[in-house]
Amino acid sequence: MSEALQQNYEICEEIGRGRFGVVYRCVSSASGHTFACKSIDKRLIANDSIDRECLIKEPKFNQIVAGSPYIVELHDVFEDSDHLHLILEFCGYQTLYEQILAGTFSEKEAAAVMEQLVQAVAHCHRRGVAHRDIKPDNVLFDDRNRLKLGDFGSAEWFGKGETMSGLVGTPYYVAPEVVSGREYTEKVDVWSCGVILYIMLAGIPPFYGESATEIFQAVLRGNLRFPTRPFHSVSPAAKDLLRKMLCKDVSRRLSADQVLRHPWMMSGGELR
Repeated sequence: MSEALQQNYEICEEIGRGRFGVVYRCVSSASGHTFACKSIDKRLIANDSIDRECLIKEPKFNQIVAGSPYIVELHDVFEDSDHLHLILEFCGYQTLYEQILAGTFSEKEAAAVMEQLVQAVAHCHRRGVAHRDIKPDNVLFDDRNRLKLGDFGSAEWFGKGETMSGLVGTPYYVAPEVVSGREYTEKVDVWSCGVILYIMLAGIPPFYGESATEIFQAVLRGNLRFPTRPFHSVSPAAKDLLRKMLCKDVSRRLSADQVLRHPWMMSGGELR
């Protein structure tokens, strides 16, 4: 590991692992505060120009979107010949993915999570940044149970009305315009948030398949349904919001700011 990193932080136990690196708990030598150290192995992406670009962009985008209480804060960056080390806000050990595995959410609980998540997304969009890989695994919680959106390795700059391209994201959560290979806007993040809301309320994804190919085909069809059993107690207002977030017609899909102003969101999930 970087000598400067070891001088400034005590590296502790592993708390996560991804395709290109490992996340450790670490403690600042100066303050004694706990952080997370995301160590990315540059050797694993040496031959992939797209992954190398993501490596360079991640800390930059973290800095651009700084300032929201709902986004994981980047504190420091260290680099050596083999690794890039990002010192990030420590958010405990549980993600939204683990919470979803524990069971479905009430509408009030789902609205509380969604309000914070969409606040984070709206903040990114105001700064001209699309996250492009919003999924429960990238949604963390701090010791006060406040939501924190993390992992900006797939983020992209869209500036003032510019479109983006490239198949980026995770099958269940990716928007149809991304799968189709068309250029797309920051509203791909709203689609991903809609998928998360659907799963929180129903316990199942809206577009399902046994393989990535089958999932992509279901996403492209975009046939949004509300099966009776999982949705028997879900309010018409929640279903209305889902229809407007999971809308194939991008021009009719809500923006992040419009989601926050939807009556179901403004009622805290209590509008029936």
